[in-house]
Amino acid sequence: MQKFMTALLILFTNAGVLMASEVNVYSYRQPDLIKPLTDKFTQQTGIKVNVAYLKKGMIERMKAEGKRSPADVVLTVDISRLAGIVSENLTQPVQSSSLSKNVPELYRDPDNHWFGLTTRARIVYASKDRVSDGEIETYEELADPKWSGRICTRSGTNAYNVALTSAVIHHLGEASAQKWLEGLKSNLARKPQGNDRAQVKAIWAGECDISVGNTYYMGKMLSDDEQKEWANSVRIIFPKFKNGGTHVNISGVAMAKYSPNPDNALRFMEFLTSPEAQEIYAEVNYEYPIAPGTEAAKLVKTWGSFKADKVNLMDLAKLRSAALKLTEIVNFDG
Repeated sequence: MQKFMTALLILFTNAGVLMASEVNVYSYRQPDLIKPLTDKFTQQTGIKVNVAYLKKGMIERMKAEGKRSPADVVLTVDISRLAGIVSENLTQPVQSSSLSKNVPELYRDPDNHWFGLTTRARIVYASKDRVSDGEIETYEELADPKWSGRICTRSGTNAYNVALTSAVIHHLGEASAQKWLEGLKSNLARKPQGNDRAQVKAIWAGECDISVGNTYYMGKMLSDDEQKEWANSVRIIFPKFKNGGTHVNISGVAMAKYSPNPDNALRFMEFLTSPEAQEIYAEVNYEYPIAPGTEAAKLVKTWGSFKADKVNLMDLAKLRSAALKLTEIVNFDG
């Protein structure tokens, strides 16, 4: 009987170890980027990574699941999304010397709820044929009447454009930001539509001369047989604010409040900020790695350098509602 009980104890102990050797991830990021990271992590640690790829509704899902939520880690893009998950009390603070070392203070939550993983600049794609060098150098110039009928952009309510508008409010104030939005709208060649790549295609097709987009889309287009021609028709310009730098946003990670595997979650978070994982981010998705000493991909370096705006990202997150309100007031998408 004693041998039986001992064997049973060993069985359940081993089962517990097996069950604990996993980490569950809710991700707004797509499989082509995440899988190389999770494969490498599992290879190094033996911890299985289960990923739920979501397009929307992450906050609603986690709130509905409550304490029963299987989520250990949340991966997403955009500072407002990260801040939103925190504000809904769906995350927990994390103490880690590794995370503090690998993630600059500017790109992590003051209370250690979220940590940046990569940055991306919101830049101008400009026609090589129809836009001269130095013709646009600041975000403020996007509202200049000289660009009337020459700009394409995606919806003003898109998270990336909302973050940029938040930055405009931060630098110029709400009244001037509204005038900026009105000026930008009056310069549009067509109603806002499509994604960032669709705007570059429109430049290639001659519908407009410049667009606003994220840097990494250039790498994505150059690696696509059809879209390469679009990409080769434009060049990247890193605009800045007159009293600041180039607007950047982040992708980031947070530990779920009711994480059933917090130790594994922490190991995964620390891995994502390691030089090896940061290199995967740089090479696979053409983003700027966040860990000190980690370099951007060779292709990304050819686009030029820029000085990132030093605004506190949480300050931008707090301006999200104001940015959306202004976008609605000027009927930007209408």
